[in-house]
Formats: sequence, structure tokens, C-alpha cells
Amino acid sequence: MLTLPVIDLRLPAAAVADSIARACRDHGFFYIVGHGIEPALIARLEGLSQQFFALPDAVKANYAMSRGGRAWRGWFPLGGELTAGRPDWKEGLYLGTELGPDDPRVRVGTPLHGSNLLPSDDTLSGFRTTIDEYMRRVIELGHRVLASLAVSLGLSSDYFEARYTQDPLILFRIFQYPSVTAAMDAADPNAPHYGVGEHTDYGLLTLLHQDTVGGLEVKTSAGWIAAPPIPGSFVCNIGDMLDRMTAGYYKSTPHRVRINRSGRNRLSLPLFFDPNFDVHIEPIRSVEIDDAASRWDGASVHAFTGSYGDYVLDKVSKVFPQLQRDVLGNRAKR
Repeated sequence: MLTLPVIDLRLPAAAVADSIARACRDHGFFYIVGHGIEPALIARLEGLSQQFFALPDAVKANYAMSRGGRAWRGWFPLGGELTAGRPDWKEGLYLGTELGPDDPRVRVGTPLHGSNLLPSDDTLSGFRTTIDEYMRRVIELGHRVLASLAVSLGLSSDYFEARYTQDPLILFRIFQYPSVTAAMDAADPNAPHYGVGEHTDYGLLTLLHQDTVGGLEVKTSAGWIAAPPIPGSFVCNIGDMLDRMTAGYYKSTPHRVRINRSGRNRLSLPLFFDPNFDVHIEPIRSVEIDDAASRWDGASVHAFTGSYGDYVLDKVSKVFPQLQRDVLGNRAKR
């Protein structure tokens, strides 16, 4: 059975880079272990996240994304996010780098920049501080993996940080996938087909922690394969911008999440490590390519012009179309 590679970051740097090169060429996905992030931190965040999702919807609505304004942060209810126009069977909490009102990007209303909408300690003690610590550690890991990835392409280890990720756009999500029963499937002709439908990620690198339930599937040349949880690991995959930089040498790989029928809720913690919002992506390799016909959404990552912010806003506006109309409006209103 085809499986995704597991890369131990404790190995010598050259061996790690070589393994990443093979994984990115063959799959666009790989597991990493030996990353040094404490299991206790992950367990604490999982427990607090479960407590958050267990709150009544009327309470969670105090942190709804519509209240987050142009920062595009907050909670959305079950079925509130779309993939390829279809509702996903999950609820979630959108988060990012914490920026106060005096930050220059917040003052001018730059989309996807601002403050996180979270309960106070009176409602859910330690949630904000745990999220902040988890994000800090995973961002450090993202820089580390990208340095190895740069070496895997024959570049200096600081290639990405020097050009794109000194101030990365960090999009962190906490998702809960409720379990679906067979009775529900039979009773509802509009029952969801997937927890998340087929898609690729937008930026450079995704670092995902899965709980023990599983459900992630990756599209390969041999068909769809499972990417089950491996204790102590993160799943990494490359995004559209790395595909664009390398002219498809490293491809962003379609993936999806099965409907959860485990009998218990599933938690997923993806952190999207993306380029600076205003940066323009330059090619590492200059091969001309048009991949629109083979893409899940029919849109070539090599044909667009503009900044990374332009690209990501176009994508996320399709995920929450009503929020895009009501909150973000025209990009020119920045």
C-alpha cells in the first residue's frame, strides 16, 4: 500500500533536505517527527478546543467571523465554510498573528491582519495563551522546515526567509468535524459528501496536527490514499505558491477530508505558513507552464498576476462568499 514518507528532523541536515526533495517531487506531502514540540502543549490545546466547541452556539456567536471585520478571524458554525461551492461538514475557528490596533497594517485596514476573537479567561481559562504558545512553536517549526526545503532545491537555507517569510502571513485554524451517523445519511438527501472537499492550499507550507480519529486523504498518481495520524507527527504539504515558484517541480497536491463516522468528534489543527501579504512571488525555475486543465479548480497558479494577498483574498472569498461581500468588499477599499 502506498504511504506518505516520514521525515525525522533529528537526522543530519543533508539527509533531511534529500528526503524532503523526494517527498515533494513524489507526493507534495510528508510527515515530520523529531520536531521538538511538546506533546503536553498539543494536548492542552486540544482539550481547550474541545471545550470551546462544546459551548452553546449562542455563546460562540459572540466570536463569529462577521465580528472580526477585515481581520477575517473568528468562529463559523457547522457547514459555514465552502469548498468548491459545497458546504464542508465542520465548524471552525479562524486565527492568525495577533496584531493590535496600532499596527500599521491594521490602521489601514489590510485584510487578514488584526486581533483574534477569543473567549476571555472567565469563559475559557488559558485558551488565548495556549493558542499563542502553540502558534509560536509551530511558526518556528515552519521556518525550520522551509530552510530544509530551500536546501532541497539547491538554494541557500535562508532563501525563503530573506525574500518571503521575514513577516509571514500566518493563518491558523482549529477545526472540529462532528461524527455523522448512517441514519443521518439515509434521512437527508443533502447530507455532506466530505468533511472538506478536494482542494489545494494557497501558500508555501501547511503544518497540520491531527488527533487520533483521522480522515485526511491525498490524491496521488495511484489514486486517493489515506494519511492517517502518526503519534507525535505533523503532516506537511506544499501550497500553490511553492508550486508557482518551482514551475510545478514541487506541486501543490489536492487533498480532502472524509466524512467522520468514528462516533466521536475529530479535531484538526492546520497552520498555513504563507508569504508576506504584499510580496510578489518570483520564479525559482523559469519554465513556462499552464496547469489549469489539471487543477481541481481549473485555475492555474502560474497565470495570475499580483501580490500573494491578491491571490489569497480571491481564494478565501469563495470560501465565505457572504462574509466577503459584507465585510471585505472591494480590495481597493484598503
